[in-house]
Amino acid sequence: MSTRKITVIGIGEDGLDGLSPAARTLIDGADLLVGGERHLAKVPEGPAERLDWSGGLDPAFDRIQERLSHNRDDNVVVLASGDPSHFGVATALIRRFGADQVFTIPAPGAVSLACARMGWAVDGVQVATIHGRDKDRALDTLNLFFAPGVRLVILARDGHSPAEVAGLLAEKGFGPSRMSVLAHMGGEHEQRIDGLAESWAVEATADLATICVELVPGSAARPWSRLAGLLDEAFEHDGQLTKREVRAVTLSSLAPLPGETLWDLGAGAGSIGIEWLRSDTSCQAVAVERDPERAARIAQNAAKLGVPRLHIVQADALDALNAHDMLAGAPDAIFVGGGVGTPGLLAAAWERLAPGGRLVANAVTAEGAAALTEMKQIHGGELIQISVARTASKPENKKNEATLFEPMRTVTQYVGEKTVK
Repeated sequence: MSTRKITVIGIGEDGLDGLSPAARTLIDGADLLVGGERHLAKVPEGPAERLDWSGGLDPAFDRIQERLSHNRDDNVVVLASGDPSHFGVATALIRRFGADQVFTIPAPGAVSLACARMGWAVDGVQVATIHGRDKDRALDTLNLFFAPGVRLVILARDGHSPAEVAGLLAEKGFGPSRMSVLAHMGGEHEQRIDGLAESWAVEATADLATICVELVPGSAARPWSRLAGLLDEAFEHDGQLTKREVRAVTLSSLAPLPGETLWDLGAGAGSIGIEWLRSDTSCQAVAVERDPERAARIAQNAAKLGVPRLHIVQADALDALNAHDMLAGAPDAIFVGGGVGTPGLLAAAWERLAPGGRLVANAVTAEGAAALTEMKQIHGGELIQISVARTASKPENKKNEATLFEPMRTVTQYVGEKTVK
């Protein structure tokens, strides 16, 4: 048996009958039994105190902490669905109490069961959840995955989720996509409903459901690559946009890694922060933009491109850097896309950067380039110039017109890495 004080046990639709003898022993010996009403109802009444999630996770966690602080020998058992470490409560418990205090016994999770029913390889699907998430923002996260041939497993929020997903697929031009809704998998009331997104007619299914989608594009579909350098037309903007070619170079200089955080200062249309987030679902980003219209536009772009988790701070970049309640902690990377010549901005950004972090700044003016040159003199790093020319649009009704290239503004880029002391 584990010596850890909190045990999280995954339960399937078959209830206690599907548990191992060791898991049953842990439940029988619990001093505090925690779970949703549905899970607690599967366990016969006994001497253990019972605590459900009806008041929210944080108050329940506070009660667990209080119980353990008064008696360190108490055994706390938390009941959850399937694999509690996959979009489940075990992750939140470990974040609160530490991995050395939480022991997890998983059951087959919804994703594994769904793939088994669909005949899909688990390692060949992408997984998203709209369960326990804000309704609109959760649906927006699905936009990240919409590409031809993707097999997507979605953990539903409730019985209305399949119809909402079908509507979103149709709206995005993926109406021909095949959908299967699997409910109560592994239990006596297991159900399956199949159909196409564009003709989905089931208003509500069982709440405990998993949605499987095989994405098929229609003629109106517009999938976006996950690699850096989306077309400029992917973003709504007022001209304040890091252009595609420069953006691709900038993202390569920022070099996002899984789990890292970016601060995008003077974010404009938000393109750098958005593409940073699209590189990996564990990445985090904050876009700082002082103009309210642009800040609102950033939110629209983030939702459209599947990363509504982008945090937006409407403030002057230097003010935000100097106020830790706006920008807390130290990021792994900072991008300065506007106002590089503002006195003190680059110095403040460098000061807030985590040791080993990267600072990338772009300038198109001589004054901005001078500020970047000074950064190189002080902190080392690299200066590069990016020159791009695109073909000019041809005048209408003119034949045999020569193809000409129209140069864009040359961008001076500074790339510096903060030394780990």
